[in-house]
Amino acid sequence: MRKVEAIIKPFKLDEVKEALNEIGIQGITVSEVKGFGRQKGHTELYRGAEYVVDFIPKIKMEIIVSDDQAAQVVDAIAEAAKTGRIGDGKIFVTPIDEVMRIRTGERGEDAL
Repeated sequence: MRKVEAIIKPFKLDEVKEALNEIGIQGITVSEVKGFGRQKGHTELYRGAEYVVDFIPKIKMEIIVSDDQAAQVVDAIAEAAKTGRIGDGKIFVTPIDEVMRIRTGERGEDAL
C-alpha cells in the first residue's frame, strides 16, 4: 500500500477530486494548509500599507491506495492540478505498513 500526499493550489481541488473519482478513488482526506517553496511569498497592500505574505494557502490531499494504483493516482493528480506556473505543488508517495478500518476491524487492503 502507498500513501499519496499532494499539495495543490486551492482552486484546483474540484478538478483533482473529479479526476480521482474517474479512476475509482473513493477515500480522500483534504486539509487546508499554508506553506511556501520556491514561490516564497508575495507582498500585498492593506489600507495603504505594504506587508509580506510569507505562507501561501494550499490544499493537502492524502490518499491511501494499493501499490498498483499509486502511479495512476499520481498521474491523475499531476494532470488535473497543473497550471504551468510556479506554486503548482508537489506529490509525495510513501509506503504504508498497515491500515485498519476501526468499525469492522478489517486490515490491509480490505480496509481501503
